[in-house]
Formats: sequence, structure tokens, C-alpha cells
Amino acid sequence: MKLKQLESLLGNLQQFQNPKIELEQYPTGAHIASRMLYTAENSYDDISGKVVADFGCGCGTLSLAATLLDAEHVIGIDVDDESLEIASVNADELEVELELIQSEIKNLPWRGQIVDTVVMNPPFGTRKKGADMEFLSVALKVASQAVYSLHKTTTREHIKRAALRDYNASSAEVICELRYDLPKLYKFHKKKDVDIAVDLWRFVPKAKQES
Repeated sequence: MKLKQLESLLGNLQQFQNPKIELEQYPTGAHIASRMLYTAENSYDDISGKVVADFGCGCGTLSLAATLLDAEHVIGIDVDDESLEIASVNADELEVELELIQSEIKNLPWRGQIVDTVVMNPPFGTRKKGADMEFLSVALKVASQAVYSLHKTTTREHIKRAALRDYNASSAEVICELRYDLPKLYKFHKKKDVDIAVDLWRFVPKAKQES
């Protein structure tokens, strides 16, 4: 599938009707989602034929991008049942299979590296400090191949240091810097939209025998 086609399909998905600020719910735009998954597949071969988990999947944009790029099995995980309902509707619209699990990421019962690749646009940690790092910590425990994640560019040094020192990553690299267009979703937002610089990271977990 070509990048333009992928972006076009993702652009038609339903997004949050009533986003919850306490969960830092923001839609992952089709532009960013398509490039994130397209790069994971075409540069690293981490999607097609693989078992992929989407942490904090929201309305399923990253999950569905993985299914459209021929992942063998995709699991979307989110704590919010309303988001999972929208993700399910989106999967039906695209006529693809998606397994959806309602759970907090830290409460996942998974033990060991049971998925190949984790993709995620975690909460940036502005409401709950460290939320993004909680996601990353779990992702690097359950992925055997790679973790793709978006984080604010301003946190780059902190992310790299923590991933390599504390979270079981054997490598951590910023693949590209993207502009995250944050729409005005909440009452406290003063501007119509805001551009935030975000890094797209690729982390490689240590193999079991190394850790």
C-alpha cells in the first residue's frame, strides 16, 4: 500500500466525540500515523506478518494502520470503553480484524515478549507526570522486536537516558521529528490549534538472554 493511500484511509476514521482530558485524549492525525507505520514497515520490516500491539489505542488509528499494512494480528489496548467502541466501528468500516482489550497499560497481565512490535502515541505526561514513561516501560517488556513511540522533542535526552538505562532498551533512536498539530479540543485551549514538535522513536528491546 502506498503512503498516500494509507493516509487517505486513516483520514476517514471517526475520532473522539467527547475527549477526556484526564486521559490526555488527542487524536493521532492521519498524517503522523501513516508516516509512523509506513516507516516501521518499509524501513524496518516491523509490521507485515507481525503481531502488533497499540498501547492507548484510542479510536484505533495506529492499530488500523498496522492492519492495513498486513500485520498478522493487531491488539488495541485502552482503558476507555468509549474509545474502544469507536475503534471497533472504524475496524468494521475498513472491514479488518482488530482485537480490542480494555485495560490500563500498567495492569496488562502479559509476561514476557509476547508481541513483535508495539506502536503508541502515549499521553505526553502533562496531566499525569510520567504517564508516557509508564507506557514505554511496559512496551519494552512485552515487545520482542521494536517499539515505536511519539514523545515531545523537548524530552529527548530524558527519554533516551531512561530507555537505555532503566527500561530494557538495547537501542533508542529518533527516526524523525514531526509536527503534531494539536487541535482545540478542550475549553482551556486558547488557540485554534498548536504545533508541537514530537520525535518518532524506534526502541529495540534487549533479547531475553541479554536482559
